Amino acid sequence: MRATVTAPQVLHPWRLPPRTVTKHNSEARSSTVPEPFALSDVTIVTGDPSGTALPGRTVVVGADGKIEQVGPSADTVVPAGYAVLDSAGRFVVPGLINAHAHLFSNGLPVPKILLRESTAGIVARLGRSPVGRRLFKRRAKANVLTQLHSGVTTIRSVGDVAYEVVEVADEIERGEYRGPRVLGSGPLLAITGGHGAPQIALTSDSPWEARRNARRHVQRGVKAIKISATAGVTDARAIGYAGRPEMTEEEMVGICEEAHNADIRVAAHAQSTAGIRAALRAGVDTIEHGAAMDPEVIDLFLDNPRSLSGSSALIPTILVCLPLLEFDQSVTGAGDVVRANAALIFEEMLRGIGDARQHGIPIGMGTDSALTYVTHYDAWREMDLLVRYGGLTPAQALNAATQTNARILGLDHITGLIESGKDADMVVLDVNPLDGFRAFTDLRMVIVRGDIIDQPSVTRHAELDARLDSIWAEQTP
Repeated sequence: MRATVTAPQVLHPWRLPPRTVTKHNSEARSSTVPEPFALSDVTIVTGDPSGTALPGRTVVVGADGKIEQVGPSADTVVPAGYAVLDSAGRFVVPGLINAHAHLFSNGLPVPKILLRESTAGIVARLGRSPVGRRLFKRRAKANVLTQLHSGVTTIRSVGDVAYEVVEVADEIERGEYRGPRVLGSGPLLAITGGHGAPQIALTSDSPWEARRNARRHVQRGVKAIKISATAGVTDARAIGYAGRPEMTEEEMVGICEEAHNADIRVAAHAQSTAGIRAALRAGVDTIEHGAAMDPEVIDLFLDNPRSLSGSSALIPTILVCLPLLEFDQSVTGAGDVVRANAALIFEEMLRGIGDARQHGIPIGMGTDSALTYVTHYDAWREMDLLVRYGGLTPAQALNAATQTNARILGLDHITGLIESGKDADMVVLDVNPLDGFRAFTDLRMVIVRGDIIDQPSVTRHAELDARLDSIWAEQTP
């Protein structure tokens, strides 16, 4: 008896059939859940450093949300029962990976009272109260979904109020609602009075106290750990204070050992050569922000025996500094000390990017989202600034946000590439983003682990966007 064969179902180019789903915690999941489908006749922008584009390809995605086939459309057979989405003229890139995100705010200017040192303790206690925990969890959920709708399918948080991001990540993994892959860090780890303390940090003042906080993080289920190796711009106490070493090498060694025992990577806020050197010696996996490098620092980036993978990487964050320098202080609310430190750190960061490029040190992409003027839908701006100020080509900047970030975070076995066996994390656009990253402001589709968001949209902040656009229109690096 001959079996009946059902031909692939050809649909409207951007629509999958809805399927009834169960509500979880009184929240309805999206109108679609992963169904087997194929993107046909699409141009794949691979995300490699050379900017390779492969026209006329078909990408087949199974019901488990993984890519089953990738090949020329003429040679790729779509299995029976799979929906075929005619993608002719479209471009698909790997889902973006944001390796440096905060999720406690939306990027709008924060009221000055919340930034004062005199009120920091009160703000921290309120944030970790029952009411505060609910508030920041709602914010975290809203912000990860905004990032997803802007094309970010993987997020690493690097400093939270408490463990609200870990909880959101767990809910997504349980399937309670559709969201990006999230590596939640919990509060960053700092010294008493150090960068980020006390609002988004747990503090310690000895190697064993630092280990205790790292162990607490591991027990609470974090998938990333962030430390403050140096002082920062926003809480600098004097001109030149940002970048001052804070946590000792011994303290950082304890944190790295505890994290690596649990297969967790450690990120270090470090904005001076001395701070970077100590953090790398301790075994951190990524340096956040960065600064000029000396020969020892370069060698440690390339060969770091204490790190989890044997080497370390740089995650610059250009966008967070630029508004402080380009906008009037009456607009940013930044004092003279903060602005002066931002100027110093900005130059150091650019020198660090240049040193990394020269010596083959991996450069990833992180936005520092939630900080003032850094929204959750502007990953495209950070990629663009890596080109304009960091000297990367557009292909290298996209590579930093996809393939390289996947390797840096230890996720390259599941994401970062459009190839068989990987999770179907993809962004579909009308134009090639290598011709201009602003293409990410108008996406045709976001696919996260095989789950499709058709014509994604975000709530934008018009006044903030207009101010940022003025930098793009007027400034030349």
